[in-house]
Amino acid sequence: MKKYGLPAVVVLIAVFVSLYFFGGKKKTEKEPKKDPLTISANTGAFNESFTEALTAYLSLKEAFVASDTAKANKAALGLSLKADSLKIDDIKGDTTGTIKETARFYVGTISASILTLASAKNIEAKRKEFETITDAVWSLTRTVKYSGVRVFYQYCPMAFNNKGAYWISDKREIRNPYFGNKMLTCGEVADSLDYSRK
Repeated sequence: MKKYGLPAVVVLIAVFVSLYFFGGKKKTEKEPKKDPLTISANTGAFNESFTEALTAYLSLKEAFVASDTAKANKAALGLSLKADSLKIDDIKGDTTGTIKETARFYVGTISASILTLASAKNIEAKRKEFETITDAVWSLTRTVKYSGVRVFYQYCPMAFNNKGAYWISDKREIRNPYFGNKMLTCGEVADSLDYSRK
């Protein structure tokens, strides 16, 4: 029994010292609470800039509904300007910066696709880029939780040889930008966002 006594005492002392010095803060000290990532309403300046970008996107959509290449080019330029001037730094509640960085990524995607759209030779190639722009605008809207107006995510299953494609509208009514007057009402509402309701 004596030959195990000294090592047992040494182990107990080592455990006690470890707990005392490395076991964390004393019970009397309070650890500061970490705030979770919160999203609050964005600033008026941000919402105004996003509304302008969304309005420019809707003008682009209407140009495709009308199958008007010249209007599509002009509307694409307008969207590029509005997307590039989006007041991302005015997004509130982004304690980690992740939302702002994600928003910048989608704005970059929109700008790059607009360049490709502008250089495309025919309306079908322009419509293909419009699909990419739509995906980025929809993802951006969800990321920043835009609370200006309700937006509808609409879908045409016959677009691009039955591959299907989406677009965004501020109205429930279907006006298909992928076929224009050929199939103006082909499509359905797949989803909607309304962050103005809390």
